[in-house]
Amino acid sequence: MAGKFRKCMMLCCSRKLVREEMGKDTYEEAIAGLKKLLSEKDQLGDVAAAKIRQLTADLEANAKKNFDPVERIKTGFGHFKKEKYEKNPTLYGELAKGQSPKFMVFACADSRVCPSVILNFQPGEAFVVRNIANMVPPYDQTKYSGAGAAIEYAVVHLKVENILVIGHSRCGGIKGLMSTGDDGTTSSDFIEDWVKICLPAKAKIKAACNGLDFDEQCAHLEKEAVNVSLGNLLTYPFVREAVAKKTLALKGGHYDFVKGSLELWDLDFNLLPSLTI
Repeated sequence: MAGKFRKCMMLCCSRKLVREEMGKDTYEEAIAGLKKLLSEKDQLGDVAAAKIRQLTADLEANAKKNFDPVERIKTGFGHFKKEKYEKNPTLYGELAKGQSPKFMVFACADSRVCPSVILNFQPGEAFVVRNIANMVPPYDQTKYSGAGAAIEYAVVHLKVENILVIGHSRCGGIKGLMSTGDDGTTSSDFIEDWVKICLPAKAKIKAACNGLDFDEQCAHLEKEAVNVSLGNLLTYPFVREAVAKKTLALKGGHYDFVKGSLELWDLDFNLLPSLTI
């Protein structure tokens, strides 16, 4: 009886402590603390562990309900300024004078595949363009002037030495491309028209992978669309000239966030060793 009472007192005190600390800490800190406590559950009774699991779930639900976007932005910048900006005065002092990135990267706008995180790029290392399905449109001064301006600035003015087009697993834009009808009809204002940039890749995959199911075809299309984008880069005269002079290299890539792997290949589509960490 004394043992049960002691466990109950410990649990009640834990609840009270968490509520008191919530006034000082963020939901994220409180949840992290509880999860750490659960990871040491061998020292807890089964009842206490179950209660803490429930409390953790409640806190996570409240965190979603009470999400403050402005506070999240402020907290994020505060962390960056304290942990990055103020700790690297030399780097940020140099960046204040200008930029000379070695890479231009075309990546998907998907929130799961930030290239600076995946490839550990530091500020000043990569000039990044993100869009639906990481596509590079062909040279067109009217229809695709935004993409053209970015490529021109990177190649002609910044003189980047590498352009990387990186696709990724489970890409919604690629699924959209694979799902588009062949009759030319669209159900969106922009998306379907945009992903049609890589229609040649879709046609190739449909012909070569006819026996595969939809998801498998999409997995192949994720990579083939990168190849079409690499080809499209060569429709820009200044890119073609730089590649011919060997001052610019074009590379394709595919990040699989399910397996945690990265594939790279060059313009000639020679596959480099897959990176799995």
